Amino acid sequence: MRAFLIAGEVSGDKLGAALMSGLKQLVPDVAFSGVGGPLMTAEGLTSLFPMDELSLMGIAEIAPKYFHLKRRIAETADAVIAAQADVLITIDSPDFCLRVAKLVREKGGPRIVHYVAPSVWAWRAGRAAKMAAHVDQVLALLPFEPPYLEAVGLRCDFVGHPVVAEPVATDAEVLEFRETHGLQDAPILLVLPGSRRGEVSRLAPIFGEVLARLAQTRPDIRPVLPAAGPVAAMVRAETQDWAVAPLILDPTEISPDRAARQKRAAFRAADIALAASGTVSLELAASTTPMVIAYDMNWISRQIIAQMLKIDTVTLVNLVSQTRAVPEFIGANCRADRIAPALLDLIDNPATQIEAMETTMTLLGRGDDAPGLRAARAVLDGLGQGGHQGG
Repeated sequence: MRAFLIAGEVSGDKLGAALMSGLKQLVPDVAFSGVGGPLMTAEGLTSLFPMDELSLMGIAEIAPKYFHLKRRIAETADAVIAAQADVLITIDSPDFCLRVAKLVREKGGPRIVHYVAPSVWAWRAGRAAKMAAHVDQVLALLPFEPPYLEAVGLRCDFVGHPVVAEPVATDAEVLEFRETHGLQDAPILLVLPGSRRGEVSRLAPIFGEVLARLAQTRPDIRPVLPAAGPVAAMVRAETQDWAVAPLILDPTEISPDRAARQKRAAFRAADIALAASGTVSLELAASTTPMVIAYDMNWISRQIIAQMLKIDTVTLVNLVSQTRAVPEFIGANCRADRIAPALLDLIDNPATQIEAMETTMTLLGRGDDAPGLRAARAVLDGLGQGGHQGG
């Protein structure tokens, strides 16, 4: 069997590597080609070109490289045909991957599987129909996604979310983290203002004011801020005038492995969290850390998104568990005077949210086979080869 895979971002590289590992378990003689990063390379892929070329975000970044990317799209589509692949598996990065898929379909290429369903349940529902024109099957991370794709004639398999396969800190690691940083038995508030510069600049002043308000009634709460590497220096600058100084965990000061272990320990050690909106809510749920979600954007974005959104919550824990257990303060509601009371209430009454988080992890596949193996089975089943070879 020959599989051609394309990933354009770090998260896609991780998904691709897990899928490749699953395919090797089920079809030991599988051969890989395509575009990927270091994790996929370690599983046996020789990348057509560096994956970093595709890790672009925003018009300002893409525009200067438009013609180069267009050539890469054509080159990749030609490589799929030349490889005589049995299946093309595109992983997220829809702007690149789906353009390749369209060309491959026009050239009469192999079966096409796209890994990570577009969030058509939230906005831009028309993307599903466009995808159906040149994709045969979609692998979904969220359990409620298949009906949205099936409605336009696409096969869609829920294969589990990668968060359920990520390691969680042990009790011993939590104890070591608390002792190392002098936290002992103090209640810990995890502060997560985002991983992008725009998020940090907008949320840091609000989060700082939240801490000041909390300190008036709960001076014992210790804030811990695990900074994302790309914005670590910015986080230090933005927090230097906060009334309550957080313990900043800077991943750029230590090895990647140690930074990952420290972050896991912080997530598990925390009693509650204040976090920007995003997939971090699932990381917190995996560690059973109750949270309040807060997010803001510029005024124009607020208006556009408000018109486009089809859901009343943006937090995945709420969506998957079909509850509204996680409080949200989005846009104009992202205010310290509203967020602080919600955190105080949460630290005293976490039970309902803990139940919703446990439900979420179960529904996302915790306790089942690893998502990569489930994804591999779905791909093989779509090819008519069954999904249970070798295991």
